[in-house]
Amino acid sequence: MPKSLVVVESPAKAKTIEKILGKDYIVDSSVGHIRDLPKKELGVDVENNFKPKYVLIRGKGPVVKAIQEKAKKVDCIYLAADPDREGEAICWHLATELKKTKKPIYRIVYNEVTQTAILEAIQNPGTIDQSLVDAQQARRVLDRLVGYQISPILWRSVKPGLSAGRVQSVAVRLICEREAEIEAFKPEEYWTLTATLTPTPKEHLFPAKLHKIGTKKGEINNYGFRIDEARANELAADAKEQTYIVEKVQKRERRQKTAAPFITSTLQQEAARKLRFTAKRTMMVAQKLYEGLDIGKEGLVGLITYMRTDSTRIAQDAIDEVRKYIDTTYGAEYLPTRAVSHPSKGGAQDAHEAIRPTLPLRTPESLKSYLNKEQYRLYELIWKRFIASQMNPAIFDATTIDIKAGRYIFRATGSVIKFDGFRRVYMEGQDDVTTNENNTDEGNTTLPNVKEGETLDLRKLDPKQHYTQPPPRYNEATLVKALEAKEIGRPSTYATILSTIQDRGYVTMEQRRLLPTDVGKLVNELLIHGFPNIVDVEFTKEMEQKLDTIAEGEVDWVDTLGEFYPSFQEALEEAPDKMYEARKAMETDSGEQCDKCGGNMIVKWGRYGRFLGCSNYPECENIKALNGDDTAAAEPEETDTLCEKCGEPMVIKQSRAGARFLACSGYPKCKNAKPVPMGVDCPESDCDGYLGERRSKRGKVFYGCSNYPTCGFASWDKPIAEPCPQCDATYLVEKVQKTGETLHACASKDCNYTNTPE
Repeated sequence: MPKSLVVVESPAKAKTIEKILGKDYIVDSSVGHIRDLPKKELGVDVENNFKPKYVLIRGKGPVVKAIQEKAKKVDCIYLAADPDREGEAICWHLATELKKTKKPIYRIVYNEVTQTAILEAIQNPGTIDQSLVDAQQARRVLDRLVGYQISPILWRSVKPGLSAGRVQSVAVRLICEREAEIEAFKPEEYWTLTATLTPTPKEHLFPAKLHKIGTKKGEINNYGFRIDEARANELAADAKEQTYIVEKVQKRERRQKTAAPFITSTLQQEAARKLRFTAKRTMMVAQKLYEGLDIGKEGLVGLITYMRTDSTRIAQDAIDEVRKYIDTTYGAEYLPTRAVSHPSKGGAQDAHEAIRPTLPLRTPESLKSYLNKEQYRLYELIWKRFIASQMNPAIFDATTIDIKAGRYIFRATGSVIKFDGFRRVYMEGQDDVTTNENNTDEGNTTLPNVKEGETLDLRKLDPKQHYTQPPPRYNEATLVKALEAKEIGRPSTYATILSTIQDRGYVTMEQRRLLPTDVGKLVNELLIHGFPNIVDVEFTKEMEQKLDTIAEGEVDWVDTLGEFYPSFQEALEEAPDKMYEARKAMETDSGEQCDKCGGNMIVKWGRYGRFLGCSNYPECENIKALNGDDTAAAEPEETDTLCEKCGEPMVIKQSRAGARFLACSGYPKCKNAKPVPMGVDCPESDCDGYLGERRSKRGKVFYGCSNYPTCGFASWDKPIAEPCPQCDATYLVEKVQKTGETLHACASKDCNYTNTPE
């Protein structure tokens, strides 16, 4: 008879660990959380030290009962959920339900699902860390107090179904503020003057940019020259008449250090840049790599370490393995004398290692036949980053040449790589990289070998007009970077924040950039006026820090909530009036007259965004769509999908009703259009279509088959591209409760699986 029961939260992880531990162990899964706050009530007794009321999540009764029955047949129980606050809370809830079995209960922690790590954890069991549980409990209660009590105010102020999230609302604010910056931006004209030069007699053309005019600096700034076209042409004409002489040549060796191995935020950023993965997709794929995949003779093996971490620390045995691999594969010149140290950022928990392959010898190529395309690409990214993180720096010869032409100084910069170092394996991506107008990277220009005093030939002199650009809109990578820099959220929350603000319609993605919707702008403005602390970056940062101190056992979670709640309660009472005033202040005169009564038409904000309404309401109820609606004029977003009718690329467009759809870029010659895929195939057995968002004639969102009208499948519930862990259903659906909270449920009516998304 098996001696021990091991309980994890994931069925996939259970299979991997069961293979490692063998017949003396039963390994079962809780399929995520088993208890949570109730759906239809606040579930927090604010008068009794914020005591939470926990109930079994719908559908988890049979799961818990099955685990209890198995627990009766063993000598002891090991709780083995993920090694973070949420995992600790899952273990705590499981322990509460399993106490009645009167069996010894232990907590085991591991950073990778490998034989060495699992056996070591079993041999060194511990107890549940109550401080981590309290930190997670404080976060859950805090988010319930905020969301449950602010959401109804938003329903009355805007429309039913909206919800406010403590951290998500700050993310929406950042996006709205960036959009306001862009709208307020006024471009400034500037000019550049670039000379194309060459030494003689051997020709080697290279560009040099005008750097200085005599000793006067009034015309120049970081961009170029604040001058008009006439002045630019005057300078160019004068400069053409000068003799170009090398005044100064500076050469210096430059070393480029390797990047640290991935933490959660940098993995999400780099996967967005290089793989075009959303943060949610990155974490879903990483979860599979962590929990274990079948790789042939080795069977089920965890391929990477735990993927929710803010620490760059690496275990010594992993460092020893990777150094040996670098020496053997690339040679001694690529191996540093000592292991490379990558300090973690301030405030990092350092509870886990960085994200790395569990075994460096498992190269991406050796695993390619066992992984799907997404798994292979993400594993390759993680593997290369880790290998490169322990390699020598790249070495460059950086050169600057100053060329005197009368009263003008032109400057050329370039570099030549002497030793590729870590770049042989990996180069980090960059955010919002801009190139000059000639599409050249001046820093990488190869310059000729010239001497001071040498005369150069001028082949071309180009004055060019430019305009300063507004700050770029956030994409997923740069928003995660901003949230991390401002210490908003934690590794386990970034993906949820990004998916939630899009799912709730506060933000849309266009050309891979995040734009606030009209509803998002309205909700943000109302929350700023009604609950200034809730959407304040510094306040949210301080609250995150307090949750960290709870996790470290330094403060009591009840005391922390006690400090927060009185001012929040006061804000709840005042918010409706403040929100009403804010909404009225957002109304502006459109300059149009009402075609029914002659009154002024006012730009108002409604549940579907902005519209025009008569100023004589309620006497005159005339309303109409706002001309020049931003969402209707949105630029098409490019895709990799080809039109099956004409072969041209498909683009994502947005209708005036707000629905996104795929349309042929060959329009109007080809009028093919269909819904944007949601990653879910049509469930009808005889249909090869997929599900996408559609809108009814009244503008209500539903989800239907791409083969409509041939296939009439439709659903009001949003499909989620995740298989049900409890049955064979290929996808889940999103259900919004009356409380405003979101629930994920199995798409099959015969299955009672439900889950509360993070």
